[in-house]
Amino acid sequence: MADKLKFIIAALWQLSYGIIQSFIGLLVFIFYVRCPHFIYRCGIITVWRRRDGVSLGLFAFVPDTENEGLKEHMIRHEYGHSIQSMILGPLYLPVVGIPSLCWNAMPVLQHFRSRKGVEYERFYTESWANRLGGTRCWW
Repeated sequence: MADKLKFIIAALWQLSYGIIQSFIGLLVFIFYVRCPHFIYRCGIITVWRRRDGVSLGLFAFVPDTENEGLKEHMIRHEYGHSIQSMILGPLYLPVVGIPSLCWNAMPVLQHFRSRKGVEYERFYTESWANRLGGTRCWW
């Protein structure tokens, strides 16, 4: 019962304070509604056929991989981004979402990471998400 109550409180928080990213997440969720999804702690996880992961408020999307260790890591990591959304609310996209997307997708930054041997998760948005993802709920 306590876990359900925490989920309901988190969902209401995300759908109010984090409404922008949660609305975008809902649209992505609807587009991928046929993919498997489940509640994980205080978020909704969808397993999609893409190789990357993304978190948009209440909704997180992780790659469908047979590597269970990688899948669990991705679930925790993307859940960590969901917690960032609960903390930052309307500031999530400019402070975390857009910088994280750029760090992941921009060829110049991919080349920089490769050339300098910088791990993907050394970037502040990613290391913070990893730390937060190990917690049950942020409160």
